[in-house]
Amino acid sequence: MACMLPQAKSTAINPVKSSQPLGAAFAFLGVDGAVPLFHGSQECTSFALVLLVRHFKETIPLQTTAMEELETILGGEDRLKDAILNSKARAEPQFIAVCTTALVETGDDDTTCDLANIKLKRARELTGTEVVLANAPEALEEGWSKAVTAIVDRIARPGKQKPDPKKVGDIRDLGAATKCRGTGEHMRRPAEALQRLTAEPYVLFESLAGLKNAGRFILLLTTVSGEQAPAKVLRGRMQLQDAMLDGHFHLGGKKIAISAEPDQLLQLSDFFVGMGAKISAAATTTGTSKILQKVPAETVQVGDLCDLERLSAVAHLLVTYSHGRPAAERLAIPLMHAGFPVFDTLGSQHKLTILYQGTRDMIYEVANIMQADQHPPTPDALDPVCNRGL
Repeated sequence: MACMLPQAKSTAINPVKSSQPLGAAFAFLGVDGAVPLFHGSQECTSFALVLLVRHFKETIPLQTTAMEELETILGGEDRLKDAILNSKARAEPQFIAVCTTALVETGDDDTTCDLANIKLKRARELTGTEVVLANAPEALEEGWSKAVTAIVDRIARPGKQKPDPKKVGDIRDLGAATKCRGTGEHMRRPAEALQRLTAEPYVLFESLAGLKNAGRFILLLTTVSGEQAPAKVLRGRMQLQDAMLDGHFHLGGKKIAISAEPDQLLQLSDFFVGMGAKISAAATTTGTSKILQKVPAETVQVGDLCDLERLSAVAHLLVTYSHGRPAAERLAIPLMHAGFPVFDTLGSQHKLTILYQGTRDMIYEVANIMQADQHPPTPDALDPVCNRGL
């Protein structure tokens, strides 16, 4: 069991934690026709928008209520109403997702009441558009969790089950689901919300990476369907076993330093330990997740990238997102990109890191990084006389 080290500094330097409502926006953007709306200042939205655009290299439909000083003090209901009606008039979205920012949360606005008033008074103008609120005062995974919970609570209703839950109309029919599966501790809350609606138990996987976790997931699917796994899935399992055999020569005994959100930290740590490596340093964004106790490391530091750099003096590899590159350069060790944002390499949004294929590809990526970082010994290093310390 890992020992939790709480954040000791009054301020974060080079923080690990991303914009707080960003995780909620991530989840909402997965719904077809959705427009995330940040309820806060333009600056709150701009920081999140810059990270999204740099990561995906695409335009992102992120809107803002553009709160100013007066609305911050007197209340932002009018700003919220104008932003919702403008978004409806300009884009005719099926789904407007309101995410509160730290500005509104600090002001203690009753956004739930404000939104209910707007939907009641402007019901005619908002016909055909669902409007959902997610209060997201925590880290990225917490924001994602609260957004999915809000979608289930506000939209899902008992009905005929549809195959594609990405569309608003299909989400309404999730109440007829007979099976529920979630991945990561942060998805427990949405799973419980769906369980309240369906009265069906849910299955929660801590991770889908690695031979054992992927095998459990495939076993669940074959049990539910009553069918055997397809031949290509079994072939993927054999390819992963072969990759593990090849990759352990490069990872066995290596010391790894990781910084990530709690669920991703557990997934990455399990992956490296499963390949024979050791987690020499682990840092995360929040200490509230119970899953952190299962991270296979002696300690988990709640803090920032400076804390990770301080703990990584003996590490062979740094694993975090792009903001960790300066720390990796100062430590003179390679950086493996993981998490969000990744803006100094292309295609990270398409990289698969779970199940047989994703784990196999991740082994090859790490092994290639370690292989490229090998330094041949110098003649002095091989000279037993010079190394006697005389």
